[in-house]
Amino acid sequence: MKAAERGIWKSTELRRLLAEAGLEISAGKMSALWTGTPTTIRLDDLDVICSVLECAPTDLLICEPEKVHARRPRQAETATGASPVAPRLGRNRTVPPA
Repeated sequence: MKAAERGIWKSTELRRLLAEAGLEISAGKMSALWTGTPTTIRLDDLDVICSVLECAPTDLLICEPEKVHARRPRQAETATGASPVAPRLGRNRTVPPA
């Protein structure tokens, strides 16, 4: 919507404007941004997008509390004392510096 408010009607036009501002976006990532379903976005990239669209991050981000709620551990697991956080095996972590 913010792109439309600025008179930007094609993703290629937004992609060009972002490139002029120093943000090169692949066609695939641009497609995800344009359709409103990106899985991730770097905060540095979000700054450039907001600058080009002359808006704030809150104008672009949509709160989804139901997704946050779905990530919470179930009450039965926490009541039994089971840890809701599972260790990630295979990650060799180093000891923090002294």
